[in-house]
Amino acid sequence: MGLTADEFTIQFIATLVKFAIVAGLLLQIPPVMVWVERRVPAMMQRRKGPNRVGIFKWRIYGLMQSLADTIKLIFKEEVVPEGAQKAFYHLAPVFSVFPAFLIAMAIPYGPDIHAFGTTIPLSIIRVDVGFLFIFAVSSLAVYGVTIAGWASNNKYSLLGSLRASAQMISYEIPLGMSLIPIVLIYGTLDLNKIVEAQSHFWKWGVFLSPVSFLLFLIAMFAETNRAPFDLAEAEGELVAGFHTEYTSAKFAAFFLGEYVSMFVLSCLASTVFFGGWQVPFFSVQKLDDLTGFIGVSALIGHVTLMLKATFFMWLYIWVRWTIPRFRYDQLMSLGWKYMIPLGLVNVVVTAVVIAAFRFS
Repeated sequence: MGLTADEFTIQFIATLVKFAIVAGLLLQIPPVMVWVERRVPAMMQRRKGPNRVGIFKWRIYGLMQSLADTIKLIFKEEVVPEGAQKAFYHLAPVFSVFPAFLIAMAIPYGPDIHAFGTTIPLSIIRVDVGFLFIFAVSSLAVYGVTIAGWASNNKYSLLGSLRASAQMISYEIPLGMSLIPIVLIYGTLDLNKIVEAQSHFWKWGVFLSPVSFLLFLIAMFAETNRAPFDLAEAEGELVAGFHTEYTSAKFAAFFLGEYVSMFVLSCLASTVFFGGWQVPFFSVQKLDDLTGFIGVSALIGHVTLMLKATFFMWLYIWVRWTIPRFRYDQLMSLGWKYMIPLGLVNVVVTAVVIAAFRFS
């Protein structure tokens, strides 16, 4: 059934507002994460970290350091290496940022809002095949890394891009396998329906399929090139990896893509395995009844999802400063010799158990 003119207008305006909010949120992630990535290891290593840059006499724990870095990167001279493939050199950062932003549009950030006589979903786009959309788009990210290394006319960059492309392609397989049991358990590819199916605490994906969560957790570190799987950069071996020859705003664009990808995968892990925007032991209706305001549950649900995603963002940093970098042969062996076979076994066992319960 199609929308009326008024409903279409409401949905169109709501989509623009949601897009502006999500885009604004994603653009704030890198500055905040850069500051956190300095402060957290400083505390772990009993250092002070950034604490000088502030507003006038107020240093506010160095919070303005990220703003200073942003201004520096924007106005820094851009140097294009001699012999670079200029068209692809300039295009590579776009391939790094675009897929991460597009995937973020499919994440359900809260329960539906019923207002103005229509239902407004708290995701920019809602697709019935959410998982397939996410994996189709995320597979494009490897092009940004590969093109950046090849177009830079630098051997270190090329080696970094080859490492990164092999790593990302290899770990896409166990990442996808980890979510197949979730699809079998909940019987849908729609992320919003998966969240709704986790209304009870013990129905969370982490309890129903713990092996899937373990595989997903490891693969999400490898997919974002984060330690201990940061072989694509490996400062001690490849200078800075695939983005060695990038400066100024293009250098910042690669980090924007990396941090947004971290946030998107954190939201996806929270959505699939930890109930998403569901508040443990409180349904949407119960939250509205307790507060006395319809729609408050959407705000509470959104904050709940952000808190869960924040935990995974913090986990990225904690692991980075705790576990040493793997060797490349260890990285590939873990993916192909252990995670993929374990993922296959997990899919088969889950299918057999579900079939046994349904047809017994």
